[in-house]
Amino acid sequence: MADLLLELGTEELPARFVVPALDDLERTFKEQAAALGLTHGAIRRFGTPRRLALLVSGLIDKTPDVKEQKTGPGVKAAFEADGKPKQPAIKFAESVGLPVEKLERVTTPKGEYLAATVEVKGKRAIELLPDVLNACVRKINFAKSMRWGDVPQSFGRPLHSIVALLDGEVVPALFADVKSGRTTKGHRFLSPQPIELKSPKDYEAAMEKANVVADIEKRKSVMVEKIAALAKQAGGTVIEDPELVDQVVNLIELPCPVLGRFEERHLDLPPEVLVQEMKSHQRYFSLKGPNGKLLPAFVAVSNTPVKDEKLSVAGYERVLKARLSDGRFFFDEDRKSRLEARNERLQRRQWFEGLGSVADKVGRIVSLAQFLNGKPDATIERAAKLCKADLETGMVGEFPELQGVMGREYALHDGEPKEVALAIFEHYLPRGATDSLPTQDAGAFIGIADRLDSIVGLFSVGKKPTGAKDQFGLRRACLAVINLTLAKGYRFSLSKAIAEAGRSFKNVPAADVLEFFRGRLESLWREGNRPDAVEAVLAAGFDDLVAAQKRLYALSAEVQKPGFSDLAVAFKRVANIVEKQAKDVKKGAVDASLLRDDAEKALHSAVQKVRDEVFSAAKADDYARALSRVVTLKPAVDLFFDKVLVMDKDVAVKENRVRLLMEIGDLFNTVADFSKLQG
Repeated sequence: MADLLLELGTEELPARFVVPALDDLERTFKEQAAALGLTHGAIRRFGTPRRLALLVSGLIDKTPDVKEQKTGPGVKAAFEADGKPKQPAIKFAESVGLPVEKLERVTTPKGEYLAATVEVKGKRAIELLPDVLNACVRKINFAKSMRWGDVPQSFGRPLHSIVALLDGEVVPALFADVKSGRTTKGHRFLSPQPIELKSPKDYEAAMEKANVVADIEKRKSVMVEKIAALAKQAGGTVIEDPELVDQVVNLIELPCPVLGRFEERHLDLPPEVLVQEMKSHQRYFSLKGPNGKLLPAFVAVSNTPVKDEKLSVAGYERVLKARLSDGRFFFDEDRKSRLEARNERLQRRQWFEGLGSVADKVGRIVSLAQFLNGKPDATIERAAKLCKADLETGMVGEFPELQGVMGREYALHDGEPKEVALAIFEHYLPRGATDSLPTQDAGAFIGIADRLDSIVGLFSVGKKPTGAKDQFGLRRACLAVINLTLAKGYRFSLSKAIAEAGRSFKNVPAADVLEFFRGRLESLWREGNRPDAVEAVLAAGFDDLVAAQKRLYALSAEVQKPGFSDLAVAFKRVANIVEKQAKDVKKGAVDASLLRDDAEKALHSAVQKVRDEVFSAAKADDYARALSRVVTLKPAVDLFFDKVLVMDKDVAVKENRVRLLMEIGDLFNTVADFSKLQG
């Protein structure tokens, strides 16, 4: 067993490139190694702005010998009529190193062929790895790549070095004009001299000695710990921001945080403005006091320790002072005009080609939000009309992330009701998977309307997501609609809401939009539920999202019970017959006079006893009770199929029996389509 190190030394990579590049690097290595039989142990990843590296432990020294059957020419083409071998047989025998008489004969769908079992010798890892490593480098995908010099290849940033070591031996590899070796470099300023590595195992320690914490998680841990210590020193804690942590940790190789401060007078600005000013341009971490309020302090993370920390901190503070002054200017200027007055400018701001202006979108949101609410509401009306007005403010122009936040602040400044101001802010929630939900209905309904309008509108102009591409974030918008609706327990018809949203557009593919929602529901619900249970519930309908979720809960509980497989088989049989015969048999009441067999009479009687209770329970959203009553039909269903032939020669009798099964189908379809269950 051996250890392998692959390190790509680059110029400064953007922070967002580092982790995806390591993902590509690791995935390609695993695929290439598996294809060649190069088994290995654990893989460690190292990444900084100036290096991407894999350390593979327990790599097999040599692939095992294997026996392989090779197929040659067909027997008819290989021999004369008297059995004398022809040239195809002779040539094949020579190629596998055997006499003709030692060749095997194998029968295939195409006939009988000559064959030979040969032993393929394994190869040394050092012989196979050059192609593997070359593929690893070539198959890294960057959002944007660069070329350098006169080489045709491109990379995220110019490549300076390739370290490729198998234990102590250099693995030949080449990309562009860079050949592999054993030499790397440490920190750009603190340890710029070349470092010669003797073994892959030396890598991490050598990097740390050269002032580089190459392990991302270790570097993150060190950085977060140091930031927390400085925050404590300032009398507070860090405002959590995992996104900023992940960004900053891949901007540096050696975490060197410093504590800075800003003028307290700026604390009268909305806290979100201060946090965004510090985060967006400076990558500073904001601090809060024990009371949860923002402190006039920050932590900046440098890549290099400084001799004169006061001078360094003064530089960070000077840059922030200018940014906060800009923020105050925007804030003061924006408040000179009422928020409502900015709506007129939205007429000149195009939302999307072919879908009108932002003002047009606002008008649609107002109407759709009221539709979703089910009755006119003054707060929804007012907040929806103002929900996009802050797009025309200087602050949002500078910081798009503050949409909604500034709308809320400026609405309060204008004297709008607090409920209206809050709804303007909350209609953007949730902004992500971990974000909070709106606290009041007005913001939630406006948010659902906004997202539905975007989904339906963009589908109408052919911009639905395809494959991995979703440039307009419609999958995220769809999940937000679903999560808001379920969390708030809103009861509305999804198909009618889509139709209402589509009234303003031409050529709306409503069926495609519904299928889009179905796909998001399936993806969401498959986490923690049986896939066939999810499919069964969705197949029975999801127009009422809340009801569909309650049906899923009821069915998921039922499928866990002993004996469910037998129950599923019985009801699937009912569903399958109904599905096949439904097109030929009209729905209607069962004619009791046509029931001949005791078993079908018993089933009809059992259905009559539970039907009203099942529908009543479903109407009350008690799907567990509805399902429990449907389940009681199993003995009667089993007896029916044992004793009764559904496809009777008498057409009237046959159709009557199918109608009886249809009634049962209607009962369990209040919960799910049992034909989709696997048993």
